Amino acid sequence: MTRQRSSRSPATSRATASRRGKLRIIGGDYRRRQLPIPDLPGLRPTPDRVRETLFNWLGQTLYGQRALDLFAGTGALGIEALSRGCREALFVEREAKASAQLTTNLATLGAHNAQVQTQDALRFLTVAPTERFDLVFLDPPFHQSLAAPCCEALELGNWLADDALIYLEVEATLTPTVPCHWQLYRETQAGESSARLYRRQTPLPG
Repeated sequence: MTRQRSSRSPATSRATASRRGKLRIIGGDYRRRQLPIPDLPGLRPTPDRVRETLFNWLGQTLYGQRALDLFAGTGALGIEALSRGCREALFVEREAKASAQLTTNLATLGAHNAQVQTQDALRFLTVAPTERFDLVFLDPPFHQSLAAPCCEALELGNWLADDALIYLEVEATLTPTVPCHWQLYRETQAGESSARLYRRQTPLPG
């Protein structure tokens, strides 16, 4: 689930987001659209500044790509990717109320190239994919030791295209463990979180 963060202080940002109860799309076809988000503990859209930084990193690489948004929460990252040219996106969110609102919001946008699965992310990754993904957003709840097993499951389960991009957001105090052939491409820190974008390199035989 997305629980985030700040362009000012974390507490101020969260309080403001909670009062507004809206997710604002910041770029692409859905730019400036505002979508309702459910009032659930810890559920927050990724702040505009963090999303803007991420999608500046991604640039034009989104067009025609398949995106997977794990721990989707409000769906802020996956929806932004669809808005900016991804051909399809799959959202995974275990909280039923958040998942239902995300489904409604995608229908409101007319995003027929998106699907939502109400499921635990790690359990979801135990099933073999029918097609691999070019872009993965991975933003697990903090302090639950979920980042490393999710990265391992993505790799071992054959979820990733050969040159996939993986966005990983974790608590600032954590140095994440990722597969050795994921190359760090960009990183930044905002408040209590650190954000990293990795590019997967094709692993060598053996």
